[in-house]
Amino acid sequence: MSDGVYVSQGKNSALNISAATVLNGGNSPGLYSTGPKARIQRVIVLTAGTTAGGAYDSPTVAGSAAANQLAVIPNTVGSYLIDMPCFAGLTVIPGSGQVLAVSYD
Repeated sequence: MSDGVYVSQGKNSALNISAATVLNGGNSPGLYSTGPKARIQRVIVLTAGTTAGGAYDSPTVAGSAAANQLAVIPNTVGSYLIDMPCFAGLTVIPGSGQVLAVSYD
């Protein structure tokens, strides 16, 4: 690499997510001594489903709302780079019929 830049791809993964899932409840020390608790890197839609899903900066499923939505997860099979910090926690809610894989830090 000539420019010395390393793009993180996530050192943790969650596979075959078909229901609302908390990946980080916000009680970890974070990526640094201060700052985000997690970072969602990439979402892979394995099964498209009929509706789009979402990724949320929330430590609970109940707390996931439009106000803390990080990304819409399309209901189209493919790999999607998100690369967003999560300051409260990380929750992923697949759309109806969707199956996802997620990489995150």
